[in-house]
Amino acid sequence: MAASKPVEPQGGPGIPHWKLALAIGAPLLVGAGAVYLWRRHKAEKRDKQRRTPEGRASPVPAEGSSTNNPQDAPQELSPLEKAQAAKNKGNKYFKASKYEQAIQCYTEAISLCPVDTKSDLSTFYQNRAAAHEQLQNWKEVVQDCTKAVELNPRYVKALFRRAKAHERLDNKKECLEDVTAVCILEGFQNQQSMFLADKVLKLLGKEKAKDKYKNREPLMPSPQFIKSYFSSFTDDIISQPLQKGEKSDEDKDKEGEAAVVKEKSGYLKAKKYMEEENYDKIISECTKEVESVGKYVAEALLLRATFYLLIGNAAAAKPDLDQVISMEECNVKLRANALIKRGSMYMQQQLPALSTQDFNMAADIDPQNADVYHHRGQLKILLDQVEDAVEDFDECIRLRPDSALAQAQKCFALYRKAYTGSNPLQIKEAMQGFEDVITKFPKCAEGYALYAQALTDQQQFGKADEMYDKCIDLEPDNATTYVHKGLLQLQWKQDLEKGLDLISKAIEIDNKCDFAYETMGTIEVQRGNLDKAIEMFNKAINLAKSEMEMAHLYSLCDAAYAQTEVARKYGLKPPTL
Repeated sequence: MAASKPVEPQGGPGIPHWKLALAIGAPLLVGAGAVYLWRRHKAEKRDKQRRTPEGRASPVPAEGSSTNNPQDAPQELSPLEKAQAAKNKGNKYFKASKYEQAIQCYTEAISLCPVDTKSDLSTFYQNRAAAHEQLQNWKEVVQDCTKAVELNPRYVKALFRRAKAHERLDNKKECLEDVTAVCILEGFQNQQSMFLADKVLKLLGKEKAKDKYKNREPLMPSPQFIKSYFSSFTDDIISQPLQKGEKSDEDKDKEGEAAVVKEKSGYLKAKKYMEEENYDKIISECTKEVESVGKYVAEALLLRATFYLLIGNAAAAKPDLDQVISMEECNVKLRANALIKRGSMYMQQQLPALSTQDFNMAADIDPQNADVYHHRGQLKILLDQVEDAVEDFDECIRLRPDSALAQAQKCFALYRKAYTGSNPLQIKEAMQGFEDVITKFPKCAEGYALYAQALTDQQQFGKADEMYDKCIDLEPDNATTYVHKGLLQLQWKQDLEKGLDLISKAIEIDNKCDFAYETMGTIEVQRGNLDKAIEMFNKAINLAKSEMEMAHLYSLCDAAYAQTEVARKYGLKPPTL
């Protein structure tokens, strides 16, 4: 779990970023995928309207009926009237669940209808598609709906019916394009269409991420990201500076000390590289230590696993973590640290039961380890177990009263509980708690960052902006803070130019900040710059640190791409900023 972004399971190994919705508040829409979700609460169901064929079933007199006026002579019906009569007969069969007969009638209506009456003809095709749908003739549904849409490009019923048929045929891309058009035409007001859009976006994202992630090139995060990750641990032996007994022979000779370590240790070299921020060499040096069965095998396994997690290779990290956890003879803090990291990995993989099991085991074997309670507290926040989270943060603070991170995150947990419970008194107490934390720990950037998020929720934008400035003063190379400050400008002042400038600054500081690219992409979607949005999402995808995060980013990218196709085919565009 991360020091700087504690409430979102989509970041690096324990370094997830805050939920964008919380960071910017409800008024700003962020990305096509989010639009489907955030507008869903306004939707109204129209299922009954979409299931039935169109047109009244009653205008045509029943067979054998007579006219009351003997002077009215029978008149020859026009081709369109004959087509309407066939359609009405088909509607009767449809309502009686006689779908084969309904199809025959709709086919007759299509054959009789003049080609220049496009509106009527499109209705007949759509009605026949509805009958085919009841018989699960999905290919025929697609064919008839396509005819209907060709005649009437903004025909919502036909587009949605074709989207559902594409879903049944596993044509996800085509389904997404159709349902995106429907969402735009309906102003994102229909629950059914938004639910289908969300469903297919998630499926597409998972499929693409599964293929991409297993073949991706490992990518080391930025030094700032790595340092932020390790700063969230206080009882992590492998992240501590070289101790006197660990120094290399060369360093000890320089100090005039007797050499204790005679062999060349890959682990000690790796530690030296950590101090130099030469992170790319750490995994290979740890491998040398493990293969030579050196003195620091357990430490080397844990350090190697940690960097595997940092580069997004959980499959390689897990065997190393498993081995350390099983080494009962090694330092208990190494085993507890391995359990924390494996538990965080499981949470990223959406395996909360396994994650909880690992954190509980860590607490059992090393009950005085503050890191266990700190990181388990973050897990509890993600699981919406806020009271349990507060208890864990309290235990962490008891063990380490100077833990500013735990105190800041405890305040966040209390605030979240009060905010979701709409309890004004508790909200006030939580806000005062943030004030106490930043007063007691004025150099804790985390305290200011979480306080800024709470202030934004409360629409105290000016003070939130001040808190982000404090963060930047303390950590000028933290790109994430610039992103949040940029989003604040959009919500507070609707200052698009300043917001984008700040997010661009974040990318300038850290060109591996996936959060910045993702945010830039979602804003470009809302501006209507879909090609630019897709470019940003693709950059974020290449930097994703977990398969789950990559799937989320693919969903955003696919949503943007679907909008470009809908704009090209039908001239439809959603509202823009």
